[in-house]
Amino acid sequence: MAVERTGVYPGTFDPITSGHMEVIRRSLRLVDKLVIGPAINIGKGPLFSLEERIEIIKEDIADFPQADRDRIEVVPFEGLLIHFARQVNAGVIIRGLRAVSDFEYEIQMANMNARMEPNVETIFLMASDRHQFISSSLVKDIARLGGDTSQFVSKKVFQRLKKKFSANCPPVRLR
Repeated sequence: MAVERTGVYPGTFDPITSGHMEVIRRSLRLVDKLVIGPAINIGKGPLFSLEERIEIIKEDIADFPQADRDRIEVVPFEGLLIHFARQVNAGVIIRGLRAVSDFEYEIQMANMNARMEPNVETIFLMASDRHQFISSSLVKDIARLGGDTSQFVSKKVFQRLKKKFSANCPPVRLR
């Protein structure tokens, strides 16, 4: 009997973008089970609450084929990623890279994790050229300033962003 290969894909996912979704789809080719781990990271001051981020992730993967959905679990975590990987029995940590600037930070993290847990590998997936420039921070900035984010996120996320920012920023009335 083959051993199930579990991978963990951690992130803040505030909000989840088309780039994140690409990494999720590609990760499913590499692992038998994928644990998506939205981080409980108060330090980043997320726009969406943890509950909202979990809900958004689940909504976005709802369009995946059932066989793929059955292999995905969404489990929030706090603390060290390597502890979370051990907790969910992951042998692989999956990280998406957009640019060389991401690589410098990510390689340091991967090396630290390897020192703490040599049996957990880190795999880097390069974003495709379609998604290389997309970041959650930029998506939020565009939405906050009234721009169109529909090409960077799913329709469901786009609607949530519109609702979040229209609720927080009532229209300005000029005399």
